[in-house]
Amino acid sequence: MGQDQVQPESSREQDRSDDGGKLHAELESKRTISPETRALIDAVSNKRARFVLDAIVKNGLVSTEEISKAGYDHPPRAAQDVRDLGFPLKTIKVKHSNGRTIAAYTLDLEKLQIPGMVGRKAISKKEHKQIVERLGSQCRICSSTLNLQVDHRIPYQIAGESKGIDEEMFQVLCGSCNRKKSWACEHCPNFLKTKDALICRSCYWSGSDSYTHVATIEERRTDLIWVGKPETDLADRLSREAKTVGKRPTEYIKDILKR
Repeated sequence: MGQDQVQPESSREQDRSDDGGKLHAELESKRTISPETRALIDAVSNKRARFVLDAIVKNGLVSTEEISKAGYDHPPRAAQDVRDLGFPLKTIKVKHSNGRTIAAYTLDLEKLQIPGMVGRKAISKKEHKQIVERLGSQCRICSSTLNLQVDHRIPYQIAGESKGIDEEMFQVLCGSCNRKKSWACEHCPNFLKTKDALICRSCYWSGSDSYTHVATIEERRTDLIWVGKPETDLADRLSREAKTVGKRPTEYIKDILKR
């Protein structure tokens, strides 16, 4: 079985370096991407993620400068798009054309060899509908019924497709709550360093009814959303009452529950 050879451009090699010269040594060696992984890349339809992947396949890496010049104003979000699709990236340091140090991304070839850690299974429209209906057709966090998305309860980068666990692999979140979860995960010490799926499973964002932490912080949360009348009338009344006593609505609701 043949393999695609990914050879970095020598002119780019000479202008780029990272701490300890690791990048230079890595780019000098031949990179191989299996035909299976290449097929998965070819199937990516997200334009921002596809630009990052194609640039890496062609040159060995892609810098934040190159992503910005391609018209994508938030390079870290472009890299996260790639990671969200199941392709492991490493962040490295390179030189901007003006000489300052910036970030660049390259495929993590070691993780590419780990079964289940690349090539996230695409969910068809039919499967998406079935999962949403099975899980109640509302956001697990705020109960919204709008812009519902299917989310991996444990981040894909931690547990892959999580095959073999007894629990439901997915949860349903609205777009807003899914973005909040993504931000929380991206800044979570477990996500960044430990990468322990058991810690994720006991987190609020995983959908556990008996969660013990929120992104490793000892917190308890209740997210409320008020939809339609008479619920919005009640929310407005609580806001007015909170204002008269000089408190935020969340603080005022806590006081009511303590009575």
